[in-house]
Parts: sequence; structure tokens; C-alpha cells
Amino acid sequence: MRSTLPTALFDRRAWRLHRDRAGRSGCVDFLHSEVADRIIDRLDDVGRRFCTVLDLGTHSGALSRALERRPETETVVAADPSLVFLGRGPGLRVVADPELVPFRQGSFDLAVSALVLHWADDLPGTLVQLRRALKPDGLLLAAMLGGRSLAELRTALFEAELAEEGGVSPRVSPAADLSDISALLLRTGYAMPVADTETLTVTYPDAVAMMHDLRGMGETNALSARRRTPLRRSTLARAVAMYAERFGLPEGRIPATFEILFLTGWAP
Repeated sequence: MRSTLPTALFDRRAWRLHRDRAGRSGCVDFLHSEVADRIIDRLDDVGRRFCTVLDLGTHSGALSRALERRPETETVVAADPSLVFLGRGPGLRVVADPELVPFRQGSFDLAVSALVLHWADDLPGTLVQLRRALKPDGLLLAAMLGGRSLAELRTALFEAELAEEGGVSPRVSPAADLSDISALLLRTGYAMPVADTETLTVTYPDAVAMMHDLRGMGETNALSARRRTPLRRSTLARAVAMYAERFGLPEGRIPATFEILFLTGWAP
């Protein structure tokens, strides 16, 4: 009998191992640190005191450290599926995947998350779990990669693989669009939902250097449907050339676009 169970979008084990590898290799965290700063800026605009805080997907611990420096903060719980990342951070630490938020109802005044929710197979389910973990009138403040992120890389890999191998395999994860996020926050029970977007553009000498940084962030391909064999050398070379030809900047560098979606919502 054929199974009717849906296939998970992401390979959870591969994703965790990618984060472990990034943590062991020193962790490229400039993007996460920048997003953490912007989350803190938004928190300052709220003008409320939050004593107990959950940092879901703590990565290098940049956001947890910033929260612990705030005078009103009493407790920060850092959660991540990677033991290696957790070993880099401060305070209380819990191994947790965003697919399963293991905290009792009403545990936190504030839940923050920097660049991990785009790895959730069931984003609505994760948002519901986070709302339940918040105390009444608690705040969710999160950031995730949006659908326009790495559009240059997606285009170059698609065209290179099609030219070299006569077909394509999934290389860059899909992501949510801004138009869907506010409605999703409302549908999952948040009051006064707000979603906005910012675009960060990082430049590199070439696409290989950019891919090296993605690996160091733990943001490499963990799609369940990914091809298990490495990218052919000829395909990589063509992708690098196409990237530079199509998107190259006058000074000889190439851009990498990261669309950051910011999610804000209150527990009723």
C-alpha cells in the first residue's frame, strides 16, 4: 500500500549537522549579528519590560548576549538544535528544533528568533507553539529569510545545471513572502500582527566566497529532495561565471541579496 504521508520539505538531521559543522569551523555570524541588532532596535521601540525571554535558534548567541545586557532581563533561555551552537552561547540552553518548541504554556514574556523560522517545515505550527509559550500579552519578535533571498545564486545555479547536466535539482530553499506573513500571524492567534521587510546586500569577490560563507553560517542546502551527489566541477564553474556575468558589479565583485522578514505579534 502506497504511503499517503507527506514528505518533509527539510532533512532535519542534515540541517542540524550543517549547523554543527558551522559551529565547529568558527561560525560565520555577521548576518545573524546584524539581524540581532535590528531585532533589539525594534524591541527598544516597544518600550516594554520583558523579564523572561526565549531565544529560538540562538546560532552564535549574538541575540542572547544582547538581551542579557538589558537591565530588565532576568532570564534568557537559548534554544537551538545544534549542541555546538549552544556551547558557544551564554545562559540557560536547551536543545530544541523550531518544529517542536518544548516549553510549557505561558513560560515567557518575550520570544525572539533570528534567522531560523525559514527552516520550519510547518511554520504555522511553530508560530502556534511560540504563542502558547508566551504569557498573556507576551511578544513575539522574529526575523526570517524571505523569498527574494539569494535570488542571484538561485538563478545562476539553475541556468548552470540546466546547461551542463540537462536538468535541475533543488539547491536553494523556498521561503515565505511578506504578503503571507501578516495573515499567517493573525491566523495563528496573534494580536496586532505586523510584518515588514528589509533587504541586506553583501558583496563578495566571487560566488565561491559567498558559498563558503553560507556554509559557515549553517545555511547550506538541507532540502529533503536535494541531490545527494556533490555539484559537478563543471557546473560550479559555469555557475560562478554566470553569476559574475549576470550580476557582477562595476568594481568586479558580486552581490548576494538577503531579504529579511520581521514578524511582530502579541499573545492575546
